Amino acid sequence: MKRVFSGVQPTGNLHLGNYLGAIKNWVAMQREYDCLYCIVDLHAITVPQVPGELTDNTREVTAGLMAAGLDPASCIIFNQSRVSGHAELAWLLNCFTPLGWLNRMTQFKEKAGKRRDSALLGLYAYPVLMTADILLYHASAVPVGEDQKQHLELSRDIAGAFNRAYDVDFFPLPEPMIFGAATRVMSLRDGRRKMSKSDGSDYARINLTDDADTLALKIKRAKTDSEPGLAFDPERRPEAANLLSIYAALADEPVERVAAEHTGMGFADFKGRLADLAIETLSPIAARMRELLADPAYIEEVLTDGAERAHAIADANLARARQIMGLLGD
Repeated sequence: MKRVFSGVQPTGNLHLGNYLGAIKNWVAMQREYDCLYCIVDLHAITVPQVPGELTDNTREVTAGLMAAGLDPASCIIFNQSRVSGHAELAWLLNCFTPLGWLNRMTQFKEKAGKRRDSALLGLYAYPVLMTADILLYHASAVPVGEDQKQHLELSRDIAGAFNRAYDVDFFPLPEPMIFGAATRVMSLRDGRRKMSKSDGSDYARINLTDDADTLALKIKRAKTDSEPGLAFDPERRPEAANLLSIYAALADEPVERVAAEHTGMGFADFKGRLADLAIETLSPIAARMRELLADPAYIEEVLTDGAERAHAIADANLARARQIMGLLGD
């Protein structure tokens, strides 16, 4: 069975964009592939974190993944720092990664901005740790969004460099997993910006923890335009297109069909239908999250068990990589 690795940052406040853009696909994949889903807390510390908040966010994301449908019996769910092989393999792979490759990474340039000289090494070397995350489990496929495609290409380059250095065919070259047209969920306050937890207004996003009343209110207050009727035109009418896209993704229907079915309908009526659909789909997730967060011992059990199962795969691959390199030890 093809092995798949994917990670999510423990930033808390999982929102509709996280669910429709990634988690919903992960739930379907666990039935078809050998899946590892990792809360990447080592990646999180590339920027300053408040320790207690990092702990809480790790638990909240774990609860969100399970509430959305990930089953610890069908996949491996764990947090990255519990498996030391991630950090060790990252160091080994650093030694096969030219600086020129890292200098081309656009995400570092965007995040570091003009303060590149004071940026931390962890932020700069982040793509090598991401490579180690994947190669540690010999994952052959990785679900990626647009912002991570360049990093996956780097993972293939680093795997190839290691294999060529020792004339082996050890690390697989991971392939991206594409799920057709990606659901790009935009802000409810600005249809040209991605939905984000960092937005100053909570009304800009739908959180997976929102209750039914909050969901309905946020959708009711979502920004629209002054043109009559609905139309899917992302360039000219981004807010209308966003609401139609959200409806289509929640209903598992093509957005063109949803737009055709609601042609001529006013925003108020459509928002009512969208609110009903969102409540039907998302309220059970919010309720389950509350149950799970009220039982931190169970979340700890899931993460501990997941780490043990991840170790069983990671330790064998890391030992073989060390042996290939001539490093003495177990």
